[in-house]
Amino acid sequence: MENQQENSTDNRHYRVLMIAPTSFFSDYGCHVRILEEARSLQQLGHRVTIVTYRNGRNVPDLDIQRTLPIPWRQHYEVGSSRHKVVFDALLGLKTLQLMATRRFDVIHAHLHEGALIGLVLGRLFGLPVVFDFQGSLTEEMIDHHFLQRNGKIHGLLRKLEVWIDHTAPLILTSTHNAERILVEQFGSNPLRIRSLPDCVNIDEFRPATQFDPTELAALRSRLGIPKGARVIVYLGLLAEYQGTPHLLRAMQNLRRRHNDVYLLLMGFPAVEYYQRMAQELGIQDRVIFTGRVLYEQAAHHLALGDVAVSPKLSQTEGAGKLLNYMAMGLPTVAFDTLVAHEYLGLAGLYAEPGNVDSLSSLLESVLTDRQMGEHLGRQLRQRAVEHFQWRRAAAQLEAAYTALCAIPSASQMTQHFQSHQK
Repeated sequence: MENQQENSTDNRHYRVLMIAPTSFFSDYGCHVRILEEARSLQQLGHRVTIVTYRNGRNVPDLDIQRTLPIPWRQHYEVGSSRHKVVFDALLGLKTLQLMATRRFDVIHAHLHEGALIGLVLGRLFGLPVVFDFQGSLTEEMIDHHFLQRNGKIHGLLRKLEVWIDHTAPLILTSTHNAERILVEQFGSNPLRIRSLPDCVNIDEFRPATQFDPTELAALRSRLGIPKGARVIVYLGLLAEYQGTPHLLRAMQNLRRRHNDVYLLLMGFPAVEYYQRMAQELGIQDRVIFTGRVLYEQAAHHLALGDVAVSPKLSQTEGAGKLLNYMAMGLPTVAFDTLVAHEYLGLAGLYAEPGNVDSLSSLLESVLTDRQMGEHLGRQLRQRAVEHFQWRRAAAQLEAAYTALCAIPSASQMTQHFQSHQK
């Protein structure tokens, strides 16, 4: 079969096929990384096609190609599910169709399912593959309670995960912690791994002082937040591994001591489940559930906050919400994980993982010491500006594509990286 690499343009403008095994675009997590990577690459002149599941929200100016639907699962959104096997099979077929009818220079595969499809079809069509690693496949399935550790299925999937991690010619990790996990736990070749941290759009996510105060006041009123009340903001998925129950219990502690503190809990799914939990904890009058907040509206909602929180418990996934908080100049409390430290640095406030009292105590300290909160917020904003802009990430992606397209085989690529590290 014809090798499609031969027509890569001399001016380094690549035709990129992004494989996104999810319901893109859905306003959270890995979707934001996919979106901002594609936008940043297009700003540099590259052509990006995203192939994804049937469901999801279309985004202007992006070429999004979707799979056929399956009649028994019309509204699939997030989380591990046995239905993903069918979705991924349809994604593979759609990817094959695109590769047979269009010309691409490189495959940029997100998540392990995307990497599996990319590696198989990339070999068939002679295209290089970049694997965008955003956490362990099996660990995420355990976090979602879809898989039991050390079971038979776990062992098989773990072997498949290791094969993907060892076969991908180049892996991009969203954190240095993920890079360490790949090397230490999965035995991946460190010479094939490059860290490409999650980043943030610092022009969109900016301090509250840069927003129209009239608009913010109107939004605050619509949400039912009293004038003068202090606001804790959370933006992300609602789930046990995200620490949602811990956050609600921490809010219960704060409710006992402060009558003017509200929690703006922005996210999905399982909203009704956590609303019932809030009612059982006696804090339903102090927790405002918004459900899904569109990405385009996220910054305005975050601008209502006095402090941001990320009680995520997963040790392997990234935590892109932290970057949004940082760019907004919000003092941020997170559970003490390696990923949180990597983003927040010395300006973060770290609670003992899983400890509700520790979480509520740190939130209280920021709410009662505004000067400290403002100081930490300025530091975090500056850190985001200096280290986590998508423009820099796009240049790194471009360099990765250039390295891959110039080296026809995985063994030669390893030799190439070895020579550059000497």
